[in-house]
Amino acid sequence: MIAFRDFALRRGGRLLLSGVDVVLHDGWKIGVAGRNGSGKSSLFAAILGEVEADAGALDVPAGLRIASVAQETPALPDAAIDYVLGGDVELAAALAEEARADSAGDHAAVAAAHHRIDAMGGYDGRARAGKLLHGLGFKPGDHDKPVASFSGGWRGRLNLARALMAPSDLLLLDEPTNHLDLDAVLWLEQWLRRYPRMLMVISHDREFLDGTVDHVLHLEQGGARLYAGNYSDFELQRAERLHQQQAAHAKEQAERAHLQSFIDRFRAKASKARQAQSRMKRLEKLAGTEAVRAERAFSFAFPAPERLPQSMLKLEHVDAGYVVDAGAAAAAIGPIRDNSASPFGPSGPPTGNERVSTVLSDVRFGVQAGDRIGLLGPNGAGKSTLVKTLVGELPLLAGERTAHKDLVIGYFAQHTVESLRAGDTPFEHLRELAPAAPVQSLRDWLGQWHFAGDRAFESVDGFSGGERARLALALIAWRKPNLLVLDEPTNHLDLDMREALADALNDYPGALVLVAHDRHLLGLVCDTFWRVADGHVGPFDGDLDDYARWLRGRGGDADAPAAASTNLVSDPRTRRREAAADRERTRALRKRIEKIELRIVAIDRELAELQERLADPALYEGPTAVLAGIGRTQNALREEKAALEAEWLAAYAEQEGATA
Repeated sequence: MIAFRDFALRRGGRLLLSGVDVVLHDGWKIGVAGRNGSGKSSLFAAILGEVEADAGALDVPAGLRIASVAQETPALPDAAIDYVLGGDVELAAALAEEARADSAGDHAAVAAAHHRIDAMGGYDGRARAGKLLHGLGFKPGDHDKPVASFSGGWRGRLNLARALMAPSDLLLLDEPTNHLDLDAVLWLEQWLRRYPRMLMVISHDREFLDGTVDHVLHLEQGGARLYAGNYSDFELQRAERLHQQQAAHAKEQAERAHLQSFIDRFRAKASKARQAQSRMKRLEKLAGTEAVRAERAFSFAFPAPERLPQSMLKLEHVDAGYVVDAGAAAAAIGPIRDNSASPFGPSGPPTGNERVSTVLSDVRFGVQAGDRIGLLGPNGAGKSTLVKTLVGELPLLAGERTAHKDLVIGYFAQHTVESLRAGDTPFEHLRELAPAAPVQSLRDWLGQWHFAGDRAFESVDGFSGGERARLALALIAWRKPNLLVLDEPTNHLDLDMREALADALNDYPGALVLVAHDRHLLGLVCDTFWRVADGHVGPFDGDLDDYARWLRGRGGDADAPAAASTNLVSDPRTRRREAAADRERTRALRKRIEKIELRIVAIDRELAELQERLADPALYEGPTAVLAGIGRTQNALREEKAALEAEWLAAYAEQEGATA
């Protein structure tokens, strides 16, 4: 049990927390939520004993074993698996003692070490470390590589594996999903569900929190409040509390209508029942949280594109990869460069003198107006390679890339946040994009993205990762792109900012290609999914739940089970013939679906007319029977609409089954 008693904490001259009275029990899995700067990481530091309480007390049981993830990893020569095994300090020491005794020929010491290791159940330690590495995406050949040979992101995974290896009574995880791909996030989620002791986790991935925690400790306005349930339960409970505090719900009602418009718009466009149901299910999880969303401090919008061509971008029989010996063959681009003069054109295939590394073969991929495509696949499978090829950052190794003359791409790359110029201000970054624009229009634009007043003239050097990401998005949006290509845009964003991004992308009328490990964002904004794996790209016939089931169910041969759920693009003439046959078989279903949609439109019109009547003051001066009749009619229409929506989903599911 950990108890905060009238606990207060300062960092520098700022009071972060005060009057905190919370008791946390063994076995609980607690998500620590709150806006950036609310004190989440400082709370972890206090539990670890790195900072002292400024008032009150923090009671941590003596001898409590606490495991946490190191923020830095030295460039060690140790093998990766040995580094992870070192997380269990006692076991690592016993194994080292056994090795030393064996080397010295001290048989008595060897026997003593052997008994000690056996008592700890330590002879399977190396196997456990290997399983952790495998789950976090390391290949078997990586286990014996030195720690120093891994990049920063992969060293972060090693630190996470080392923390999971440590025997612990309390596990503290601060943003554990950063730099993990979806496969590793899902694996970690399953591992944490089985963890038997107390877990405290800070994360901006709400799907991850929903899948792992049973309590939420929310830090706001210098205090802390404990909620029972996962993150979605917390939002509903918090929304109810805000309901009781708010005198008016005008903003809430507008947000409710906004969410409903997402559902209505998607229902009108949906072509795959499982994906339609999945997206509606995610939107329905937000129902009842409008007060929380209306209270959110930040919102933004991508402006409508000036032109929206139907066929935007197409790759035909493309081999994608890297020209190994041509270091300048592909110039890095990002939102801070003006690439609006023309669509990105390929640099051309290699001349034959360079060495090439092919990552993806025979890619056939296109983007049409209104497409909202999510790319799925493990790290290293080629998602970023596909994205860079789409935007023209990489030259084609083979095949053809065709872009519409009016195409304007807004590209957020994984390196975009880091590529902002050191020492420059938001105003200077935007001024480079629009040197002739009036100063006031630039300041107004930055103000919309919460860089108002003096903030527009502060150096980005002092900005947090989230503020830098927000600035990068502001620079992208300035150019009014008609195609957004976003590669891991959420890495630096907190939960409020991620929700604001989801809302903005749902309102955005252009096309979207998204790579993200945030399932909540993918599920809310993407209509279709493509899988990038094993050197190939193809549509994934399912939703994110199907993808998670596929990941859990696959054996050693990752491609074998994929055949049932992934349909690679076939010959165009064959596709046309199959589509014609499908249309004929499903004609009656399509007519029924169209009839349902027409009736839903009519019901919405009738409900709007009734609402107008209710707004007439004269109505309330007449007989009460008229008012009661309108209420009964409203209820009947709403019930009919709910039944029709359920029938619509069932009809689409039947149509999908008929064409599968």
